[in-house]
Amino acid sequence: MAFQLPDLPYAYDALEPHVDARTMEIHHSKHHNGYTNKLNAAIEGTELEGMKIEDILANVSKYSMGVRNNGGGFYNHKLFWEIMSPDGGGEPSERMNIHKAIVRDFGSFENFKKEFSAAAGTRFGSGWAWLCVDSNDHLFVTSTPNQDNPLMDVAEQQGTPILGLDVWEHAYYLNYQNRRPDYVSAFFNVINWHEVTERYNNANPGASDL
Repeated sequence: MAFQLPDLPYAYDALEPHVDARTMEIHHSKHHNGYTNKLNAAIEGTELEGMKIEDILANVSKYSMGVRNNGGGFYNHKLFWEIMSPDGGGEPSERMNIHKAIVRDFGSFENFKKEFSAAAGTRFGSGWAWLCVDSNDHLFVTSTPNQDNPLMDVAEQQGTPILGLDVWEHAYYLNYQNRRPDYVSAFFNVINWHEVTERYNNANPGASDL
């Protein structure tokens, strides 16, 4: 079954003023749609048809750059839409497992925010910043170039992404031009911490013991 462009869980203008409607529309209907179509074309007639995207990415070094770039683009954007919400933002509740894990692994939410913002702000060229869970069930921040992500066997640091920020210029240039730090700061106003917590709990079965 071919991969399909997912619907956004909110309207194009729902994240304004932090993410403008025109950027959201182009980003979703053009860029994400393009990655989806090209991924389907890259896997057509191969053993990859019918596989989960996570399984494809876990062994992406075996496949073409078309699979790597477009598979990453498909997965990354799907996660990106889902971890944002018009009702999001701020600091996660202290009752949430993700808050407890952030404090455990970064010392404080502010320390995490600084590290994540630095990863997003210093990624040269196009790429992503990530909050991930490693094989020892601890959190780490990293960044990847282009449409790579930490699920891939080519990543410098591998783990399960639970929060990601697109720092390609197409994600912010209409509204923020060259002011990437302003875009990164605005992102914290729309993070869906309930979704991030759910992803953390799924990646870390022992999270309920925190």
